[in-house]
Amino acid sequence: MALTKPRVIELLLMTTVPVMFLAAEGVPDMWLVLATCLGGYLSAGGAGAFNMYYDRDIDAMMDRTSQRPLVTGMVSPRECLVFAAALTVGSTVWFWFLVNPLSAMLSLGASLFYTVVYTMILKRRTAQNIVWGGIAGCLPVIIGWSAVKNEVSWASLILFLVIFFWTPPHYWPLSMKVKDDYERAGVPMLPVVAGNKAVARQIVLYSWVMVGVSLLLTPLGYTGWFYTVVAVACGGFWLKEAHALQARAKAGITGAKLKEMRLFHWSITYVSLLFTAVAIDPFLR
Repeated sequence: MALTKPRVIELLLMTTVPVMFLAAEGVPDMWLVLATCLGGYLSAGGAGAFNMYYDRDIDAMMDRTSQRPLVTGMVSPRECLVFAAALTVGSTVWFWFLVNPLSAMLSLGASLFYTVVYTMILKRRTAQNIVWGGIAGCLPVIIGWSAVKNEVSWASLILFLVIFFWTPPHYWPLSMKVKDDYERAGVPMLPVVAGNKAVARQIVLYSWVMVGVSLLLTPLGYTGWFYTVVAVACGGFWLKEAHALQARAKAGITGAKLKEMRLFHWSITYVSLLFTAVAIDPFLR
């Protein structure tokens, strides 16, 4: 199970299922929800396993990843690679026959993007790795919509953008916390190459855009008052935390007093609450 990065998959499915409720304007076919979740787990799990296979050298250098199965020797590289390939192929076939071909292609695209574009190309080369590499994590919202509607809509694209702009300010605080790990492994995460002040400034910028994009659903007619209230309240609290982090960074505060993980933990709560509102809103309109 550890090879599939289950905690990451939880977040991906947390954004997938609510979009299915939004697309169905109520309760979607529960078999379809189950099929989509299982296919999504297999697809994301395969990508996660490929990531562990490719990054096994740098994982051994970082405290945060030093207990991963390939580093400890619990799983051999060959076993991991076969496992990853099996999950990727299996998920594509699963989506194709039990959901629809469009969702299968989107799922395969997300897996390949994470594996090739992020893991193999961007991660070790640019501080913008998590920005563009995060596209793979945005696709589950489109997959959730396509599973129900067999199409891509403006609603799914807006939610795609919400996750796109959410990903950097979600991950950069964690990167600030463990930047020594990344520096030791030679991974040019933004906190390693730019410093806390510059990172905090980028976090605030992305946060404002994310909140603004999240509010587009209602004027376009996809959501109503309930989603809007949740988006405004959660977005407002996010911006408060982002600006507070920037203020601490500007003041030169470092170490535990920087409290960068407050925003990281809130970012998970934020996306959970926002997408719960996405699922509930159709029942209140």
